[in-house]
Amino acid sequence: MCPFVKKFAMATLENSLIKSKFRGCLLGSLIGDCVGAPFEGDTVTSGDKIVIQRYFEKLQDPSFKAPYKQYTDDTAMMKSVAKFLIDKPEPDYKFLAKLFVNEYYNEPNRGYGQNVVEVFQKLKNTKYEDVFKPAREQFFGGGSYGNGGAMRIAPVALYFHSNYDAMIEVAKNATKITHSNVLGINGALLQCVAIHQALLSDPENSIDPKTFCSELSTKMKDIEEVEEDNLDNINNVYHEKLKIIEQLLQKEPDTEDLDEEVITKLGNGIRAHESVPTAIYCFLRAQNEIPVVETENSFRRTIQYAITLGGDTDTIACMAGALAGAYLGEDAINSTLTKHCEFNKEVLEIAENLYRAREGSPTN
Repeated sequence: MCPFVKKFAMATLENSLIKSKFRGCLLGSLIGDCVGAPFEGDTVTSGDKIVIQRYFEKLQDPSFKAPYKQYTDDTAMMKSVAKFLIDKPEPDYKFLAKLFVNEYYNEPNRGYGQNVVEVFQKLKNTKYEDVFKPAREQFFGGGSYGNGGAMRIAPVALYFHSNYDAMIEVAKNATKITHSNVLGINGALLQCVAIHQALLSDPENSIDPKTFCSELSTKMKDIEEVEEDNLDNINNVYHEKLKIIEQLLQKEPDTEDLDEEVITKLGNGIRAHESVPTAIYCFLRAQNEIPVVETENSFRRTIQYAITLGGDTDTIACMAGALAGAYLGEDAINSTLTKHCEFNKEVLEIAENLYRAREGSPTN
């Protein structure tokens, strides 16, 4: 374990703060998903950024009335991962696969991609005989490298926050049920490690983006180097993306076309390597003021900025929100904004149950 993590893992953070961070992380994930979903697939113009600013102002106005913003497959699968950890102290991936499948068949209209639906159908038809096989068969045996593993991984980072090695192992296997490509797996690991790092950071002390990136880069270098398959020279992708994040963070925040450079170099799509680094960048950039986002609250700034980049807005905002919530805790999240999100009470209950399960687990 690196010194940065060890420093705070040694009971530096009070239990009450850790619990608040559990709640903040899962709530941040939900909010990013819900408020980002209406903009999914959009190319955001300068005029659209004004619209998004007004959108958030309305959502934080106590007098504003509107139907719930609905969650998508991001939250549907995240709550299955949480249940898997709460109900099964020893990881049972067959159980997790069944949770994913049952969640889908109970509510299939949450925006699931066709490829993951095919995995679910195969899992059900084969009676979960080999829970990793259907994902391995995707894309002519190449497997998916989408961001579906990363978007749901937050509960693993929380539950195993004092057992780094177990966290990596469980995150990897929980991802492989639907995403077997190394880019998809390592994208989920990057998001998991980033949440873990944010969780163990003291919110009373400002995060230094350069240090945060450097710590992540060291960990990802270790993760990517253990991969045996070096086809297409893809194994250092995330390590290189983190270098780009550092470079982008050093640029003046009001530099013209900076957002376009972010989209070009980091991405805003559904592929893990084109969205997970972007979410991390959004979180780190939001530690300081952003010209297109008028708010003093860094949690809101994180999610709002993620949406202004367009593309896969629900998932990138979901991942960025999980990071911000894990760092800041629940108290930093506007309660009026929370009330506009479907499932907000339930997700806090899940966070509480996850915290209690973690406290009694022999693996921590």
